[in-house]
Amino acid sequence: MSISEKINALKKAINRKARGEKHFKNIYLKTHGKELNTREPKSFSEKLFCRMIEINSAGNKTYSKLADKYKVREHISKTIGEKYLVKLLWHGANPDKIPFESLPQEYIIKANHGSGMVIPVRGDVSINEIQETISSWLKTNYYLTDHEYHYAAIKPLIIIEEYLDDKKELGPLNYSFWCINGQTAMIQVDNSNRSINPFYDTSWNKLPLTSRRNLPDSQIEKPKNLDEMLSVAHTLAKDFDFVRVDLYNINGKVYFGELTFTPGSGRFKFLPEEWDIELGRRWHS
Repeated sequence: MSISEKINALKKAINRKARGEKHFKNIYLKTHGKELNTREPKSFSEKLFCRMIEINSAGNKTYSKLADKYKVREHISKTIGEKYLVKLLWHGANPDKIPFESLPQEYIIKANHGSGMVIPVRGDVSINEIQETISSWLKTNYYLTDHEYHYAAIKPLIIIEEYLDDKKELGPLNYSFWCINGQTAMIQVDNSNRSINPFYDTSWNKLPLTSRRNLPDSQIEKPKNLDEMLSVAHTLAKDFDFVRVDLYNINGKVYFGELTFTPGSGRFKFLPEEWDIELGRRWHS
């Protein structure tokens, strides 16, 4: 690389860092109605936004690897075992190579490099429409969506996994273990259209907490194998000051979902706000 190319690369990096920090400060202000305290962050949300600014500044190779929905499979296999992985049916970067004719009637298509790029397939589908959607995913730089820079290092791929069915309406339920300093602080349960939002403690007592407004009250039955789910979450979270571990529970069998280091790009607010302070107090970064 020539001197001029190095100078241009440095300028781009400086501009990226400045744009990212400004972006996150604006999002925090819009979400919480106050300026972000970057010098002495105390609340959970302040620490989360400071983490995103730090990632935007320097990147994080570990987060990039573990946020990659394909590469994380190796980590899961080594850390907790292959039995917790959803069966992989196909992966690749060429939609024309997908063996639709040999796939089962039900499966899930995902992109590995971001959030929200998911197609659940059940029965007959338009292959052309799926290929067009997938092609657009592969051209997407997810970092540009919300400046979460650890996604910029992920090479886009398509993965196709076995369809998980827990027989619940709008399932499968997603169990999110919010882990601080390697231990579960709370468990959030969600469904496929995000119409529920209950939080529980590790004994499955419902918490007076939400992160979404105007949803009906919902009560989820305690998983019979909650102890196993907690053990899996703690094993995966042990090396991080904060990570959200998402798991599925299909007829008593636990499956890994994903590891999330910047939930919702910070675009949520714990209510009542006392929870934001309490979770921040527990988070020792």
